[in-house]
Amino acid sequence: MSTITIIGSGSMAAAKARALAKQLGAGATAGTFGAAPAGDIVILAVPYSAVLDVVKHYGEALAGKLLVDISNPVAPDRTSFVTPEDSSGAEEIAKAVPADAKVVKTFNTQFSHVLAAGPVEGHPLDVFLAGDDAQAKARVSAFVESLGLRPMDIGLLPVARTLEHVCLLSLGLMTYSIKHTDFAVGVSLLG
Repeated sequence: MSTITIIGSGSMAAAKARALAKQLGAGATAGTFGAAPAGDIVILAVPYSAVLDVVKHYGEALAGKLLVDISNPVAPDRTSFVTPEDSSGAEEIAKAVPADAKVVKTFNTQFSHVLAAGPVEGHPLDVFLAGDDAQAKARVSAFVESLGLRPMDIGLLPVARTLEHVCLLSLGLMTYSIKHTDFAVGVSLLG
């Protein structure tokens, strides 16, 4: 069984850590900000504008950890990214962490309240993931399934760029077509 540390306090980090730990029970605890991550899986639930500073702050404490990047490095114009053109937020994180840390990009293509609501009409929501380490992706996939969601592996870490573009797709749909955030992006299997 993996232990999981969530760094962040926003909507994707489930906000109130102590209340969440109490709700989860089974040995879940709330940590102290700035303390070294205890989990072997560390979910980076901070905005992309802060995530590189966060991983630099923790430095070697992230060695050997499986890091889950849920950020979207979207520029303020909501039509471009703040990362280099040939990179993604997940790849920039991978460059900034110890060499033996594994980075998996996931959870960034669905709005937090949609993920929290769970299955739609009995169908699990799709959670896409990308990463270079097959074992790390398998562990993250098992975690995703434990939440009642459907993991969908889309390839190696450079494909995380595609997942970040899905965020722009969602923002465009929200702004120009759907006009709200009560929707999910997913795959319908035919036949």
